[in-house]
Amino acid sequence: MEVTYREMRPGDHQFLYDLWKKTPGLTIRKADTYEGFTSFLERNPGFSFVAEAQHQLLGGILGGHDGRFGSIHHLVVLPEFRKQGIGKQLVSLSLEKIQSAGIEKCHIFINKDNLAGMNFWKNLDWVERLDLTMASYTF
Repeated sequence: MEVTYREMRPGDHQFLYDLWKKTPGLTIRKADTYEGFTSFLERNPGFSFVAEAQHQLLGGILGGHDGRFGSIHHLVVLPEFRKQGIGKQLVSLSLEKIQSAGIEKCHIFINKDNLAGMNFWKNLDWVERLDLTMASYTF
């Protein structure tokens, strides 16, 4: 099976949203609605990617930046296609675009109970930040 990669499109939302909802350790928010998704893609064109094979989506990654720091959201691959390098390639594609925009550091938020996610990122040499505490304000 040949896996190909392409830029994420608004039409990919429903598949990805359904997969996000089924993925343990991934939190769904209002920003994950179709409107939030397409708004994110418009603000960050060319930073998000999907993997597909035989006209079937296998997973995707939302990537972008705010001008200072890169960010990755919702990296996900169908369970039956994990551990084949697809997630790693999606990360690589997004990071290449973020770095080419002149960004020197990228962040991802990982839920504390998402041990599989934490292990994935550590295996890619990402460093857990124990020197920070995150605070949020909800409107």
